[in-house]
Order: sequence, then C-alpha cells, then structure tokens
Amino acid sequence: MIDVLYFAWVRERIGEPKETVETSAVTVLDLVNELRAREERYALAFSDLSALRVAVDQELTEFDAPLAGAREVAFFPPMTGG
Repeated sequence: MIDVLYFAWVRERIGEPKETVETSAVTVLDLVNELRAREERYALAFSDLSALRVAVDQELTEFDAPLAGAREVAFFPPMTGG
C-alpha cells in the first residue's frame, strides 16, 4: 500500500487530494500506468508527464525512480517563481 497525493490541477482532474492504493508497481512510471488504466480522469491527469513533477517520500525525483520501500508518492505541476 502506498499513499498517493495530488496537488493543484492534478487534484482537480482526479477529484481527490489523496488516496491509498495497492500496487505492484516497481517504478513511479509503473504506478502512473496503473492509475491511467483505472478511469478516464486518471488518464486525463497523467496524459502529459512533461507537465508534472513527482516526489517519492517528499524527495523530488524522476518518473523512473524505484518505489521499493516508498510510503508516499506526490504528483504536482512544476513550481514557478514570482
């Protein structure tokens, strides 16, 4: 089981800020592909990964990052300064 957190427009498209999912994913990308296959709202939210950033256990990482031992994955749009 892993906690998946969604922020900003990702949360708006999926319709919830957080969920706990049972997954056999080895990497973040595997998890994304499992989520995409669930429902259209996930497919829409994850349609353009270049518009997303990901953190595993609150550490910014890439989509090929391993999930072994991870407790939390967060998806959010890139931060902009201002």
